[in-house]
Amino acid sequence: MRAFITSAIGVTCSAALVLPNAAPAGAAPDTSATAATEAADPAEVPGSTQSLPLSPLSTASTRATDAPSGTAEANAVQGLPRRDVHPFSLVGVVWDDADVELHGAVEVRTRAIGSGHWSDWQDLETHNAEHAADPGSAERDSGTVRGSTAPLWVGNCDGVEVRVIPETPDAHDRATAHVPLPEGLRLELVDPGEDPKQSPVAGTDEGDFEASGAEFAGLASGSGGRLATSLQASLQGSLQASGQGSVLPALSKAQTEAEAGVAPGSKPYIGPRPTIITRKGWGADEKLRESAFAYTKRVKAAFIHHSATGNKYTCSQAPSVLRGIYRYHVKSSGWRDIGYNFAVDKCGNIYEGRAGGVTKAVQGAHTLGFNTDSMGIAVLGTFTTSDPPAAAVNAIAKLTAWKLGLFGADPSSRTTLVSGGGNRFKKGTKVKLNVISGHRDGFVTECPGTRLYKKLGSTRTSSAHLQGR
Repeated sequence: MRAFITSAIGVTCSAALVLPNAAPAGAAPDTSATAATEAADPAEVPGSTQSLPLSPLSTASTRATDAPSGTAEANAVQGLPRRDVHPFSLVGVVWDDADVELHGAVEVRTRAIGSGHWSDWQDLETHNAEHAADPGSAERDSGTVRGSTAPLWVGNCDGVEVRVIPETPDAHDRATAHVPLPEGLRLELVDPGEDPKQSPVAGTDEGDFEASGAEFAGLASGSGGRLATSLQASLQGSLQASGQGSVLPALSKAQTEAEAGVAPGSKPYIGPRPTIITRKGWGADEKLRESAFAYTKRVKAAFIHHSATGNKYTCSQAPSVLRGIYRYHVKSSGWRDIGYNFAVDKCGNIYEGRAGGVTKAVQGAHTLGFNTDSMGIAVLGTFTTSDPPAAAVNAIAKLTAWKLGLFGADPSSRTTLVSGGGNRFKKGTKVKLNVISGHRDGFVTECPGTRLYKKLGSTRTSSAHLQGR
């Protein structure tokens, strides 16, 4: 099984979200030709990405960063010594060939803006290939996809240090030859930019969003439905007309059924639509992603994930975390869009993920081998050793009851998917899975974390109950 973030969980640099693109006072960010910083007019593209190439670290600098000296690992370590950089809040490492796995440890230290304090070493999850487009798909074969670690949310920082330590064939013999690291290793530092002014969650926190969301509840009857593919155009028109494109308000079960065009007297199994914060609401810049959309025929299953980005974020920061992941998936990893179809934060707020329509069968890049006829829901956080908040688990039940219900799927049942290829099932294998499955059910991985995975049984029951089963 693959291990997820351990010592990195819950470490942040600052709660501040205003991330200017200028160098911090007193700092001297890397401005060399090898330090590529992708930035733009804030009015055009919020946020930026600094891409810094890694190089072999000298024995002296390796010792200075506490790595073992006189060993194969010490001599083969790549990284960057401590340095000042432009402000960032999310960090990851990428490399040239997405088919090459990084065998080793990736560790970072960061410095909080204005504090002068450096964090302890934090681990990045290196086994991230299972969150990706299926083999043979147009997205996977686009030529832009890179190998990448999972990203880590660190808060508002302006200093960084990184080391990549290759593993040895024999963990008990530290003098044996190291396993070669992938070529083209680069450190990616992501500034997600400022929150959109219209975001309904900006400035809210745990316990506050419920009141904020209530402001939009009264719009339910007049803003149109998004409960069937045929209603997409009318919904978009009504949202534009009402100016409330940042939130899809919750509907009661009766309203949901009416919007779905259910015949009177019939007994549909569709859960009430929950409040959904749209891409506009969390500030997704639509110029980053590919303009076209990719669809499959239906949604037969939902795969539950955790983002492995740590737990020390506030719910008002969740839009920034999402923008960071989105930018990292597109600009750093080379995907067409954010990989997940939906995201859920610790307060139970639900966010639209990959673009293409929340009622449609949008093909994601979340469960390698099983992105066809499925959707991916990521809970923001790391739940290997930490319990997921009840609000987040309840939100999964509400979201699946509604979205799976649109396609006639019973959350408490099982379904058959055909594997597109992976480390658990060969390509073409017909696999019987729970309609609500964890990522690990389709791929050998720790995702969605042991603690969240254990909640899926009760989630299936709750979701089915919301559908009226």
